[in-house]
Amino acid sequence: MKVSYQWLSQYVDVSGYTASELAEKLTRSGIEVDGVENRNKGVTSVVVGYVKSKEKHPDADKLNVCIVDAGTGEDLQIVCGAKNVAAGQKVPVALVGAKLPDGLVIKRAKLRGVESMGMICSAKELGLNDKLLPKEIQEGILVLPEGTEIGLSILDVLAISDEVLDLDLTPNRSDALSMLGAAYEIGAILGRGVKLPEPGIGGSDGAGRAADKISVEITAKDLCSHYAARLIEGVKVGVSPLWLQNRLMAAGIRPINNIVDITNYVMLEYGQPLHAFDADQLANGHIDVRSAREGEKLVTLDNVERTLDPSMLLITDGEKPVAIAGVMGGLNSEVTDGTTRILLESAKFDGGSVRKTSRQLGLRSEASLRFEKEVNPEAVIPALNRAAALIAELGDGVVADGIVEAVTKEHKPVQIEITAGRINGYLGTSLSVEEIKGIFDRLAFVVEPLEGDGLLVHVPSRRGDITRTVDLIEEVARLHGYDNIPTTLMNVVTTPGSLTKQQRIRRIVRTLMTGSGLHEAITYSFTHPDQIAEYSGLYREVAPVSLSMPMSEERSTLRTSLVPHLLDAALYNRNRNQNDVALFEIGRVFVTQEKQLTKQPEERLLLAALLTGKRSELHWTGKPGDVDFYDLKGVLENVLAYLGVKGVSFAAAQPDGFHPGRTAHIVADGKVIGVIGQLHPALQQKKDLADTYVFELELDVLAELADEKLTYTPLPRYPAIGRDMAVVVDKSVAVGELVSKAREVAGSLLESIQVFDIYTGERLGADKKSVAISFVYRTLERTLTDEEVSELHAKVVTALENGFGAELRK
Repeated sequence: MKVSYQWLSQYVDVSGYTASELAEKLTRSGIEVDGVENRNKGVTSVVVGYVKSKEKHPDADKLNVCIVDAGTGEDLQIVCGAKNVAAGQKVPVALVGAKLPDGLVIKRAKLRGVESMGMICSAKELGLNDKLLPKEIQEGILVLPEGTEIGLSILDVLAISDEVLDLDLTPNRSDALSMLGAAYEIGAILGRGVKLPEPGIGGSDGAGRAADKISVEITAKDLCSHYAARLIEGVKVGVSPLWLQNRLMAAGIRPINNIVDITNYVMLEYGQPLHAFDADQLANGHIDVRSAREGEKLVTLDNVERTLDPSMLLITDGEKPVAIAGVMGGLNSEVTDGTTRILLESAKFDGGSVRKTSRQLGLRSEASLRFEKEVNPEAVIPALNRAAALIAELGDGVVADGIVEAVTKEHKPVQIEITAGRINGYLGTSLSVEEIKGIFDRLAFVVEPLEGDGLLVHVPSRRGDITRTVDLIEEVARLHGYDNIPTTLMNVVTTPGSLTKQQRIRRIVRTLMTGSGLHEAITYSFTHPDQIAEYSGLYREVAPVSLSMPMSEERSTLRTSLVPHLLDAALYNRNRNQNDVALFEIGRVFVTQEKQLTKQPEERLLLAALLTGKRSELHWTGKPGDVDFYDLKGVLENVLAYLGVKGVSFAAAQPDGFHPGRTAHIVADGKVIGVIGQLHPALQQKKDLADTYVFELELDVLAELADEKLTYTPLPRYPAIGRDMAVVVDKSVAVGELVSKAREVAGSLLESIQVFDIYTGERLGADKKSVAISFVYRTLERTLTDEEVSELHAKVVTALENGFGAELRK
């Protein structure tokens, strides 16, 4: 919102304060001022002149020689190249010695042999925003109204000895989107009253009753709570007076004609958007506020045809649309030079509806900006009357008697009870009831005393942002002054912050994975449906969840696995000659069994990792080997060991997308929580990857199994006794089951067990394999004897023979 200092002074006494000082006070009270712009860009000695005559330059076709009366007592000869200069015009004249914004100093000069004693100026040369003026004026000199007095300073005539405050308003302070709203704010800060504009008129003799000529109804009752209209006849459409144009241009609005300019002026003044219809273009003078029909079209004032839908609110005449409510009028009811009868609209439209319509159409206007933030419901009639009075004054109109209106919802005033104790308790202040009441009085809030230190505050309708006690407390804080609020320590029970177990585990896992040489990847939660079909991960029977408004087809479905995007990242690196890739990701996937969603999909936190390429760089000391299954398994086992996770085993498996002989399920408490292995060769070839190994597991389950307690085991004082054995078993027997059985039988005396060789060959038979296992026995309490270790080891051999049909290999 741009606030003219001179215009503001019409409503509140700002004497004694510069625009910059007001900006500082506004910012300190909660409304930030982005800057203060001086409309005078350095203009001096420019006055109003009268062009008495214009003749062609004798030696230049594009130049004219003008005789100008600038009120100096003698006529000035000025050479001018503007196409639109003509005798009889009032124009800005820069006298000899004058300064202009671009640093130009006007001097006596000869142009093609003809002396020139000044310069006739354009709006741009005066530092004005000429884009706000008609095109013909943009391209030539600025022509002033005929009644402008000769010799007056152009600074006064164009009101450019003014400063403009640019308010950066938060969405809740829509009350300051008006000059009166800014005046109330300044008045509260300075402790000065606000002078309201002159009231409007009720009607004129001889114009008849408005209700006999126009009618209003609201069909879309939920989207419009109040619609009011006045009829003005005998209107003369023309150029607005200069003071009105100046105020609009200071606010950044282009003057159009006196009728449209008045509606914009009152909108800026009250914050209530208005619209003027050519009443003769409305069928039977009727207005119906209704929702648009599917596919309905309207050409708006910007000469663009808009296609509408039922979510949009329209103003119609019962037969055709004539405006998009709160956004822009239609070309078919535009006020033109030939308009003589005006139907003037003032209404309260639903802010959400206007905002949605404006966004859908890509059409944002000064009116929609205010409506979407909810306008003051009690300003509908005052603004309407004010505009009608100005049209009667500046457009020679005759206002018909009465207002024609329709109301679907009455406005309920806001009343809030509050106590001085509550205010002081929040702010840490010791303000008295009278001091608090004085602050509300400065804000023009009506206050009634209640019992004790209580107050009943009647909030004016212009302050729609105040609905609760905390809002009133904020008003007291900012008007009392944030700098005046003492610094006090909070008197509350404090609780130190901490991480949940899941959060701690997540950080530990991230540290362990990076410490193992893997790089963390963060990929999109959205994927292509084909990737889910190709690799769905741990959840084979899930239904993919499609997005209703995807960014693209590549990101149209919620992922069910982290692996596909890690494969994409690996391929991206290989395509750039980074063949050795080690990545991991911690992220959520989205799981549901429903093909038609009735509830939110379940989110599950997964850990995934990928290895491909060499396990070390090329070096003269040795040949680097390719990564394999056990490299990745070692990374995972390191994580499990650090977290103290027990009872996790690996069982051979053949899930889709994996190599049938190099893959295992990760099992905990009899439940599959993950998968680890090499990608299927066909998938590797499709992805153009070398041998690639991945694992993916449920991190939340891992966190539940983790034991965060660190235990210290001292170095053993007593020697260990080692035993080795090689047993022949069927190929179908899982080595892990052998090891688990041996550990179970050996009990607490077994310190470690390790499989160090697996052999298959013709000597054993096609369906047999030899498993060599190393045992280390030790106790921390004493030295074991060879006899007891041998006895225990024999029990282990017997258990393997009985349980798996194992035979000791000689």
